[in-house]
Amino acid sequence: MSNTSAENSPISNSGGARHFSMSADQFDLDIPSPRLQINTNGTLTSPNNPLKSPNGRRAAHFSREGILGSAQRARNLSQSSGDRESMTNGNGHQNRQASEDGINPLKRRSTDVGVDYPRRRATIACEICRSRKSRCDGTKPKCKLCTELGAECIYREPGIKLDAGDKLILEHLARIEGMLQSSLVGQTSNLALSAGSPSINGRTTISNDDDLMQNGAASFISMLPSTGLGTWTTPANISTMPKVHTNAALHLLQWPLIQDLISRPYDPQILLQLEMAREPLALSKTPCLDLSNTSAYIEAFFAKVNVWYACVNPYTWTKYYRVALQNGFREGAESCIVLLVLALGQASCSGSISRISNSENQPGLPYFSAAWALLPSLMTRNTVQSAQCTVLAAAYLFYLVRPLEAWTLLSSTSTKLQLLLSAPGRIPDNQRELMERVYWNALLFESDLLAELDLPHSGIVQFEEHVGLPGGFQQEDEEGVGRDELWYFLAEIALRRLLNRVSQLIYSKDSMASTRNLEPVVAELDFQLSQWYESLPLPLQFPYNRSLLQDPVQTVLRLRYFACKTIIYRPYILAVLDDEQAAMDPVVRDNCRKCLEASIRQLEHITAHHAGHIPYLWQGALSIVSQTLLVMGATMSPSLSAILSTLVPHLDAVDAIINDVVTEVERYVHLAPSLSLSGEIIREAEMRRRAYLGR
Repeated sequence: MSNTSAENSPISNSGGARHFSMSADQFDLDIPSPRLQINTNGTLTSPNNPLKSPNGRRAAHFSREGILGSAQRARNLSQSSGDRESMTNGNGHQNRQASEDGINPLKRRSTDVGVDYPRRRATIACEICRSRKSRCDGTKPKCKLCTELGAECIYREPGIKLDAGDKLILEHLARIEGMLQSSLVGQTSNLALSAGSPSINGRTTISNDDDLMQNGAASFISMLPSTGLGTWTTPANISTMPKVHTNAALHLLQWPLIQDLISRPYDPQILLQLEMAREPLALSKTPCLDLSNTSAYIEAFFAKVNVWYACVNPYTWTKYYRVALQNGFREGAESCIVLLVLALGQASCSGSISRISNSENQPGLPYFSAAWALLPSLMTRNTVQSAQCTVLAAAYLFYLVRPLEAWTLLSSTSTKLQLLLSAPGRIPDNQRELMERVYWNALLFESDLLAELDLPHSGIVQFEEHVGLPGGFQQEDEEGVGRDELWYFLAEIALRRLLNRVSQLIYSKDSMASTRNLEPVVAELDFQLSQWYESLPLPLQFPYNRSLLQDPVQTVLRLRYFACKTIIYRPYILAVLDDEQAAMDPVVRDNCRKCLEASIRQLEHITAHHAGHIPYLWQGALSIVSQTLLVMGATMSPSLSAILSTLVPHLDAVDAIINDVVTEVERYVHLAPSLSLSGEIIREAEMRRRAYLGR
């Protein structure tokens, strides 16, 4: 980080000569609460031109209630107007009844008629008496006949009468239930079948039970979702990644014109399939540890790495290191954490891994191999420290561009955290701050992966409302070996939640399709993004100019900002690619310009992405590919090409930007099969684009 960021970042200290330069409670992040409203007809509305409404902002604090509290109102988007009506008016039923009585005189009770005709009461009979067609005395819990027979007396719910159709349905359901039970017995003991459980492809019902017999039990089990702690619920919070969305990079290959740039169609699941078929990471069982440079690696970790994750306490580090040294780095969570810190620290000293040849050893790998040998014993322990180990190990796997292996470790982290959070008192008070940081790391990692890969959700998001935001580690007796920097970490939490909101409202399967319906949603999301930027502390606020930045934190935040801006406005590019006449609409044309400008800003200095290569190389590479495909498609559209010409000095500059991207992505292809395919796609697409344009 630059000296500017280091001098002004919030440092957690208590006592001594060092103090907060700005405490977490004083860190104002002006995050807007979503101001969209759901009308009674189900449409979303938003005030016109929200960016001009100064009263529409809401100040939120980067405290334990900060980011989370500021986004709470976003759930109003996912609540029905009926739910809100019942919450605000406890007598809603009576009011509706009175309203109906006033409108429909046929529903009005006759109070002026003296004769009150009695209703004939339905006879209550148990199932035994009904089957024997004998009179039942209705005694509960057992009638006289059932008492004499010693039979189980079951009363049907009052007012329910089964006709032939009802009985047929019940028999049909009973037959399906029997088939499922007979198929699943002996195969699994912990699968809980729920009538409302969604399948992997989003369906909630089975259209024909005969299909079950044809496909067998195995096909049905494969449809069951793999979820956290055996539960699956659709989250009401729109700041979470949707189960099904079209925001992944390869979904652009299905767009008009862009699909002409590839020779064959690609299944959006191909990246996941390639990573699943990947060779496992080769690790030495007896790594040779060089402890001569540990001080340099530790210093590098706290200066260059912990700023992204903020999950290692610089004030207790010396104690951890002493314990690890006493154990010979062979056992215990302390040893594992120290080894992972050394691995990440050494990795940060070597620049981007994309510039390291295959013949060279990957930086930090011996330390990671030693830590990996300790993980099996920690995987079975449900403690905050063991969760911290798996999060740090996942961070190093992201550095090695091993997204699926990282997800596997994160699943273990999620399970541990859910178990710890599921009951009060399981987390000691002195470990709560660490738990909060580990939790948010796991949630951020998972959201980034779910944005590109169709992976099972771990269920960790269900505890989001109950976990506070980090407020700073407490300094103990010893001087810290580094700084406890929180600003980037807290800003990233807020931005990631906004990115998830974009996926929910624009790219989920239930989002509205037409640009007219999207207009208020897009305006609101863009307003929230602007508020996020304006609320950043000055050391983190990046300039909007087109120059390269020296501060890696500002660089990463600027790239993430433009990535979010791009996906907010991307549906308007699709509208024009689908129909050139859509560009005649001034709103569509203006929003296309905003999208293309954000894409160009992401791509014009391609080497700037190296600033975030430790946490974001894989995610950043796929973001680069998607924005490049977007720009390629725009150059093939007359309307969008005209807009591009206003964003660059001349259209040849766009060709140069695309050429730089292709060259850069070529440097990533050896790191992961998913990136290798991405490199092939982008290279072929550029060849076909130039042929299409006759260049």
